[in-house]
Amino acid sequence: MNLIDVTRTFKTDDDCLDYIEKMRWPSGVCCITCGSMNVSRITRESESKNKRTRLYQCLEKECTQGQFSPTAGTVFHDSHLPLTKWFMAMALICEAKKGISAKQVARHLGLEKSYKTAWYLCHRIRKAMKEGGLLGTGGNVVEVDETYLTPRKPRKGHPKVKKQDNGAVLGMIERDGRLMLVPIADGKMKIIEPVVVRNVSPDALLQTDMSMVYSNMGPRLFPGSHRMIDHITSYAQDENHTNTVENAFSLLKRGIYGTFHQVSVKHLGRYCDEFSYRFNRRDTQSSMFNMTLKGLLHETPLQFKTLTSDHEIEAF
Repeated sequence: MNLIDVTRTFKTDDDCLDYIEKMRWPSGVCCITCGSMNVSRITRESESKNKRTRLYQCLEKECTQGQFSPTAGTVFHDSHLPLTKWFMAMALICEAKKGISAKQVARHLGLEKSYKTAWYLCHRIRKAMKEGGLLGTGGNVVEVDETYLTPRKPRKGHPKVKKQDNGAVLGMIERDGRLMLVPIADGKMKIIEPVVVRNVSPDALLQTDMSMVYSNMGPRLFPGSHRMIDHITSYAQDENHTNTVENAFSLLKRGIYGTFHQVSVKHLGRYCDEFSYRFNRRDTQSSMFNMTLKGLLHETPLQFKTLTSDHEIEAF
């Protein structure tokens, strides 16, 4: 569902609520506490601080839930932003191959004076794009490599990059399958190895370059299933290459440098989740909106105080 479809289909908040109900309760509205379908609908007609016009009442005597709305327990609950703007923001982020900045989202949604609202909105949508699952199950090829989002990779002869500014990202991609981008503290084996073990199936055929990290780690973790390419002599030898993950890095960097310009290491994980999510659904773009909405309905809401906290740094 693209932006044109969203603006045509969801003209009012009631249209959005109808769609949320359909996505959340395909078999009919049920109580969010006891699961009973014995509920009655309440329509709020008088003006109040709560802009939502629709409530439900659970009629089970044993249930303590009382009244609830279609957005209760979701990221949309208690949001002062109209649902129509939420839906447009989702469409904008899903369609933007190289990402879209919060400033641009604010312009599109008429939030020029509320940049903080647009920034918070984008991060909550990104959080719903986080995925998991092992790569390379069934013996498929998984390419693994790391890249740096700093002005230059730390090396001899250049000023040392501070650890907090070292935007290193480990890329793992299953050929003809999923991509996973994970921020890492640096490119040392003690940092990379646990991430690979956690996300790559032991059945996979590991494909890397001839870096000392992978030449030491690969044969130990993937005995007989580790293939390396020497980039000094060649970038590809038939199926022996890491071009797939390099292409994904190129897209990530074009987004970071060209769209966002600067990304804090603290929030880098959510940007990586966003780019991985879109990359993995590049052939199913029409259904990406629905997938994102489902994520928002089931994701634990990200609090603003958590987002801006100095300690809100995710462990990878």
